[in-house]
Amino acid sequence: MRPILSSAVAVYLTGFLAAQSPGFDAAKDTLVYVGSYGDRGQGIHAFRLQSAGTDVFQNVTLVPLGLAAAADNATTFELDIANRRLFAVNEIDQFNGQPSGAITAYAIDGAGKLALISRRASEGTLPCRLALHPDRRYLLVTNCGTGNVVVLRVGENGHLGETTDTKPLAAPAPCVTFDPSGRFAFGCDQASDQVVIYAFDAARGRLTTTALARLKPGAGPRQIAFRPDGRFAYVLNSKTSTITVFSYDEATGTMAELQTISTVPEYFEGANAGGELHMHRTGKWLYASNVGHNSVVLFTTDFEKGALTFVEEQGTGGKKPLHFGIEPSAKHLAISNTDSDTVLASRIDEGNGRLKPSGIFAAVPSPAGIRFLPPAGAATSRR
Repeated sequence: MRPILSSAVAVYLTGFLAAQSPGFDAAKDTLVYVGSYGDRGQGIHAFRLQSAGTDVFQNVTLVPLGLAAAADNATTFELDIANRRLFAVNEIDQFNGQPSGAITAYAIDGAGKLALISRRASEGTLPCRLALHPDRRYLLVTNCGTGNVVVLRVGENGHLGETTDTKPLAAPAPCVTFDPSGRFAFGCDQASDQVVIYAFDAARGRLTTTALARLKPGAGPRQIAFRPDGRFAYVLNSKTSTITVFSYDEATGTMAELQTISTVPEYFEGANAGGELHMHRTGKWLYASNVGHNSVVLFTTDFEKGALTFVEEQGTGGKKPLHFGIEPSAKHLAISNTDSDTVLASRIDEGNGRLKPSGIFAAVPSPAGIRFLPPAGAATSRR
């Protein structure tokens, strides 16, 4: 496994470089938001991405801007990049005296701080994932504790509105997402080792179960990523540390299994679980994190067949890399080492997709989900 600098040296370097760096300019700088777990985490932390050069040790740094918003167990979130808004889960089991978690909507100000728009119950306990519809009028939330998928209406000002639909999904329900077209939604059912496929009615905000994609017994599907062209889907299985490749019919929302490949090398004999999964914006490369092996692995995707080929494993320099995020331009990636209280930033090689970590860590207590916000006015993805 490719090594990086020790975290003790790296945290020191982060502090030194931050002290030498200018402030944040919303028109020019990329923001990086990092969620966190529990009271230690305090909420959502903001950083400015500082990057220069192309060498392996190329000064890719997350410059701390402070706490963007104090929040209760704000572990994962989604960005409305076009409207500069952030939607976060509050992964809790009591809200306003009722057995429920919460969802919070924020506006992002010119300094990167988060201003509360609205907060409401998630209609279930321990909400853990969100998915924003391409038209940005609906937000899906999966409640890991209760085991359901909830559809929330989003107002023009970002206000969280009424619940338009709720569907049961056996707990734990660790993921929900849309396909690239937004016509279908997908929920991971770990109890039954299957992905539940829903047709999504964007006029009414309603889900209709249309099909199931079954995984091998004991797989434990945790997350789904689609190739941008909509031809293939990739399911990360946490319990078996594998990725299952499916062909995908965007017209019917159906999936057919093609391949299953391990995320850990053959020589590794320790305990491991799949963490997070992200597709490169070009569709050429797929990244997955390993919790136990403590790595991010890179695969190439075959253009015609969608099949994965292992390229390399990159150590994260810390423990429990359950979450990571990729910049919308796909030039950088950042990894949360939850049990080490660090976040590692890395450049992505534009030619081969390989990670080029600087070894410079940012200090974050119990870091969780990560999302990048491009400069205001920059060309962005559909979200």
